[in-house]
Amino acid sequence: MASSTLASASAEPRPRLRGELRRRPAFAASGAVALLVCVMAAFPQLFAGWFGGGDPRSCDLVNSGLPPAPGHPFGFDIQGCDLYTNVVYGARSSVLIAVLVTAGMILIAVVLGSLAGYFRGWVDALISRIMDVFFGFPALVGMIVILQAASAHNELTVSAVLILFGWPVLARVMRGSVLETATSEYVAAARGVGAGTARILLRHVLPNSFGPVAVLAGLNVGGVIASESALTFLGVGLQTPAISWGVQLNTAQQYFSTAPHLLLFPSIFLTVTVLSFVLLGDALRDAFDPRLR
Repeated sequence: MASSTLASASAEPRPRLRGELRRRPAFAASGAVALLVCVMAAFPQLFAGWFGGGDPRSCDLVNSGLPPAPGHPFGFDIQGCDLYTNVVYGARSSVLIAVLVTAGMILIAVVLGSLAGYFRGWVDALISRIMDVFFGFPALVGMIVILQAASAHNELTVSAVLILFGWPVLARVMRGSVLETATSEYVAAARGVGAGTARILLRHVLPNSFGPVAVLAGLNVGGVIASESALTFLGVGLQTPAISWGVQLNTAQQYFSTAPHLLLFPSIFLTVTVLSFVLLGDALRDAFDPRLR
């Protein structure tokens, strides 16, 4: 009886996301833009060569701050580099940090959230109090202080700081999802047939608890890109010679009145990228939520 219950529970109908997402135009549009940005970040040379020569380090001070011109649709930055090429290459740092931060937050959230939700007791109390400490601390202030004290300001440093202050939200969602899943019939059936803790967690609890965390992580990708750009704009994130939208915006603020194109084009790329990832995560959330179908 227990084995049949376990078998039927393991084969529980999962949401048919493919058909559900196809009926959502926002998913197709935002997914196409997000995919394009990811391809541009992975292979910037494929896009940078369309205008301006394709080399972000090829600069001439004679062209410093010049507006858009034939062959250079975005104009030149303050160093005389082609701005279009630099904006294209700027996607690499933003997307790389978004991937590293999202993967790191998911890993920590899944481990700690699963332990807290499944074992409960003192394990849950300890992990929950740690999360409460982070929830009660102003994240922006903490990130600025740590990055100010850091000796290096590269993608790994910025990613580590964003992970440090970002994992508790996902961990709390994972904990709540595991708490609900751990009391289900198929988990009780698995215990009844003698399955070990590791097998129950990996085969039954995690697959049925991960959905909300995956959706929230997708929603957070756009926020991670915006946070990285904001920290860099404030002067504590990535720094030159790194090429990123945040670095370009940080430099452009000094020359906005005389060369507004320096601020305009990186801002457009940043806004469109963040909006596409937010809409993509929103579509995934709606598809996972049965109440919205």
